[in-house]
Amino acid sequence: MLCHTTASSPPREEIIDFRAGDGTPLNLIRVRGPRAPFRGPVVLVHGAGVRANIFRPPTRRTLVDALIADGYDVWLENWRASIDVAPNEWTLDEAALHDHPRAVETIVRETGARQVKAIVHCQGAMSFVLAAIAGLLPQVPLVISNAVSLHPVMPPAARRKLRHLIPLLSRLTPYLDPQWGLKPKGLLPRLLTLLTRATHSECDNTVCRMVSQIYGVGHPTLWQHENLDERTHAWLTYEFAHVPLSFFVQILQSVEEGHLVLTGRFPELPRDIVRHAPRTDARFVFLAGRVNHCFEAESQRRTYEAFSRHRPGYHSLHVLPGYGHLDVFMGKNAARDVFPLIQAELDRPV
Repeated sequence: MLCHTTASSPPREEIIDFRAGDGTPLNLIRVRGPRAPFRGPVVLVHGAGVRANIFRPPTRRTLVDALIADGYDVWLENWRASIDVAPNEWTLDEAALHDHPRAVETIVRETGARQVKAIVHCQGAMSFVLAAIAGLLPQVPLVISNAVSLHPVMPPAARRKLRHLIPLLSRLTPYLDPQWGLKPKGLLPRLLTLLTRATHSECDNTVCRMVSQIYGVGHPTLWQHENLDERTHAWLTYEFAHVPLSFFVQILQSVEEGHLVLTGRFPELPRDIVRHAPRTDARFVFLAGRVNHCFEAESQRRTYEAFSRHRPGYHSLHVLPGYGHLDVFMGKNAARDVFPLIQAELDRPV
């Protein structure tokens, strides 16, 4: 895996395997710099159809670099939505109940720390926040959530697209895969690739265009092209792969209801996430790119307001002008525009 740093010595990487509560094999990547960390562990949790490596694009300074330089013990979680994990038809419920609590327990066991702070993104954020409000993450005092948490709001055109296409696609395939843009095998992959090439002309990277086709209606959907340098735009070609239709089914239901809808399979999770107070004392920081074409910034504002009703003045909301969905972490100027904000929130006493 790639990791870029401005330090004289490259960071050291260690992979720690663990099993989720239902036995699914997962792993954590621990990244440490030349100096021993002194601020404690922080776990970074990726979104759907990517992997832990998404936080380490080939930019001059990544968020991982910034956290290491700030003295944090950095852990990257590959949960069941990771493309480094065998394809599976996961739900957010399963991740909240089985993956994130075991990941945090593993970090606590390996480090001896009593607390683990978290930076979570997209579906990693939705499932991690769900685990936290269910009282399953008592070791986590701070959660910095990007893009969406419990109240997904999508552009109307994207919602209509999901409503009409998901029932059809679910009968044809269990997964969608941006890698079809490189090697479309089978009729559906070829048709989707041809459709994408015909309707998305914003760049010459077919995987980038497929990502936009699969995850929304933007041109592009998950970032602003002007925020990415050429190396990162090329690098992301191999950072997106299979994502199950089970995810889109749950997201569509949640968008239609205005809040995260659970499957109802697990009594350990709250039945009503809207009216009941979170079963955690954690402070939540909500980040939202103002030009996010996947989940609108309104998503984070609604969750922030819901949490603030239970504990006014405790949580934070930051809307980032000029940023979208993932360029918050991989943008060429994110180290200047975004990382100091994240570091400041991390460094606040909890």
